[in-house]
Amino acid sequence: MYGNFAQFYDSLMYDVDYKKRTAYLLKLFSKYGKKPTLLLDVACGTGGFSNCFAKQGVEVIGADMSEEMLSLAREKSAELGNDILYLCQKAQELDLYGTVDGAVCCLDSLNHITDYKELCKALGKISLFLEQDNLFIFDVNTEYKHKEILGDNVFVIENEDVYCVWANKLKQKNCTVDITLDFFVEQDGVYHRFSEEFSERAYTFEELKTALDKAGLQIVEIFEDMTEKPLDSDSQRAVYVTRKVK
Repeated sequence: MYGNFAQFYDSLMYDVDYKKRTAYLLKLFSKYGKKPTLLLDVACGTGGFSNCFAKQGVEVIGADMSEEMLSLAREKSAELGNDILYLCQKAQELDLYGTVDGAVCCLDSLNHITDYKELCKALGKISLFLEQDNLFIFDVNTEYKHKEILGDNVFVIENEDVYCVWANKLKQKNCTVDITLDFFVEQDGVYHRFSEEFSERAYTFEELKTALDKAGLQIVEIFEDMTEKPLDSDSQRAVYVTRKVK
């Protein structure tokens, strides 16, 4: 999964300000007096956040299910001189060597777990390796974004590295968007096509709260993305600050 996607991921995420988002997350940790010394970055992808946290003096463990993504993450860390432990593990199959005192899961990665039982399992694993009374902060795409923004729409992303056609198909029943990415890359005057398919599911507040409660994670606050303001009806991304309570 994400084999072809890995080589184009950073080009598609060109508009993500990893440094700014990392500073925002660290501000939230500090707000509750829980700035981590050893952080678990769940679904770390190509290491954008892992490396930014490391540059801020935080020891990081990055976990991702894609070896292709992790290969790029290791290259980045080597170039930047960051000593980060990367593990090829699904969130629902986490098996760390010990506990951490903070965890994050960024850029709607939990939405990619479309089976609710698997989501519950993933949250349980994250909680298992999180020390008592410490924070797990994550963001998710909202139902509004899935229905009104992603929906049955098609997007085109073009830059100097890649031309991508992003086509969505919305399943109203469980607010799942099936995504097909077609990449067209020019090599020696010839365009080659690569495709990737995956899905994202928008969970309701009730579904997330039930799963978090089951995992022993208590919701502390929920914010509009990159703010400390409450969600609006048209918020596209929600940031959950949760604390391990049992």
